[in-house]
Amino acid sequence: MDAPRGIGSFVVWDYVVFAAMLLISAAIGIYYAFAGGGQQSSKEFLMGGRRMTAVPVALSLTASFMSAVTVLGSPSEVYRFGAIYSIFAITYFFVVVISAEIFLPVFYKLGITSTYEYLELRFNKYVRLCGTVLFIVETILYTGIVIYAPALALNQVTGFHLWGAVVATGVVCTFYCTLGGLKAVIWTDVFQVGIMVAGFLCVIIQSVVTEGGISTILNDAYNGGRLNFWNFNPNPLQRHTFWTIIIGGTFTWASIYGVNQSQVQRYISCKSRFQAKMSLYINLLGLWVILVCSVLCGLALYSRYHDCDPWTAKKISAPDQLMPYLVLDILQDYPGLPGLFVACAYSGTLSTVSSSINALAAVTVEDLIKPHFRPLSERSLSWVSQGMSLLFGALCIGMAALASLMGALLQAALSIFGMVGGPLLGLFSLGILVPFANSIGALAGLLAGFVVSLWVGIGAQLYPPLPESTMPLSLETYGCNSTYNGTNWMTTTEMPFSTSAFQVHNVERTPLMDNWYSLSYLYFSTLGTFVTLFTGMLISLPTGLLHGIFFQLLFQ
Repeated sequence: MDAPRGIGSFVVWDYVVFAAMLLISAAIGIYYAFAGGGQQSSKEFLMGGRRMTAVPVALSLTASFMSAVTVLGSPSEVYRFGAIYSIFAITYFFVVVISAEIFLPVFYKLGITSTYEYLELRFNKYVRLCGTVLFIVETILYTGIVIYAPALALNQVTGFHLWGAVVATGVVCTFYCTLGGLKAVIWTDVFQVGIMVAGFLCVIIQSVVTEGGISTILNDAYNGGRLNFWNFNPNPLQRHTFWTIIIGGTFTWASIYGVNQSQVQRYISCKSRFQAKMSLYINLLGLWVILVCSVLCGLALYSRYHDCDPWTAKKISAPDQLMPYLVLDILQDYPGLPGLFVACAYSGTLSTVSSSINALAAVTVEDLIKPHFRPLSERSLSWVSQGMSLLFGALCIGMAALASLMGALLQAALSIFGMVGGPLLGLFSLGILVPFANSIGALAGLLAGFVVSLWVGIGAQLYPPLPESTMPLSLETYGCNSTYNGTNWMTTTEMPFSTSAFQVHNVERTPLMDNWYSLSYLYFSTLGTFVTLFTGMLISLPTGLLHGIFFQLLFQ
């Protein structure tokens, strides 16, 4: 490996590339605000008039899946834990099949806008209200963190202005969501997914050139134990094995693709059920492309820093900073390309935030406003929908500001609110797959699923699993003194969150901590789903029987 002269810094062309990405995104919003007569109805604004086709929706699904957390986090995951991460390719296949063949037909046939409308049709309005409120709270919190966390990671390494980036992305995102509705969201996603792939490719190509070929990268990865594709250990406490990724990963992502409003709203906006299914299967190809790019970037990271890990050597303060650090290291001689990578990361942020804002507006209008403020004209509902987009955009920027004050809460919030999906997946599965399930069982199951999910999730934050469970691979610094001596390392603000947010130190480990709290994070969603399902079924059987006996006695 050639000795780097020290990482570069941002120049004017990098800011130009980033600004161009924001301006084009805003221009797409302006275009769809007026194209075809503008947003004349809430159906047009929230669902694109249900006239969307498979390819743009597929690319939009891929883009919103790929938040900046994915762009920055997945390569560092491969760098630390190895290429077993690539097994997610099989997981994505199962997720798409389950979503397309089980959940999509139900939602599409009903012609609903909010997925939570199904819960009232199947159970009652209280179950629907619970689902809606949980989705709104979870999404606002998660979206604020999605805006702030990558901005902070990039600020650490690039010196890219933290609040300038947070406010710019938040305002642009809110602007095109409010003006152009779902059509603007989908078409900006199409543009942004192109930026994301371009950002990944420039890093991969330059890494191959810098390291002297793909064979060098693979040899370094092999020697460092990173090509660990197969691990069939059934132990549920290990972070990544074949089984945790296939089983746990399938439940985790099915809760997003199968029942989450942000994703479902896209594919049910297609003009036919065939187009909706096609959008999911084409999206699968997009997911595979992104996964391959992430794994290659992770292996390139390891090849570059196999003898001097910047994280262990305290050159950066968190693993999420590895990718921007690599970018400024290897692309410093190409003005504009570091800016392209930052545009790539922020495109991930924009696509995730825009889908969240649009979904939040949809569930608020359909679940909270329409049922209680009748009758409203379509034109009025369109204005209300746009107002909701504006409100939720402002709330998400405000949540990003709050996230900056939370410090160590950041990682905890990502973990805890990520577990909301499991119980909700269990609730929808209960309605669709269990004919005898009733509203009492549904509410009891949802409550039980949340209690268990939060119990294991909060416990894992307080008492993180030991390295024997997570099994991170070794990181070396023996080459730092000679290779990197005299390098001018760039440092900015200290990263406010540690490996675990609420971690309690200096406590004696108990079997509960070493087993229950050390469960692989991928099983949190699985656990929530099964507890919700089984509790719902157990409560529904006796309550349904008693209900039937009561009515028989009443009408005899």
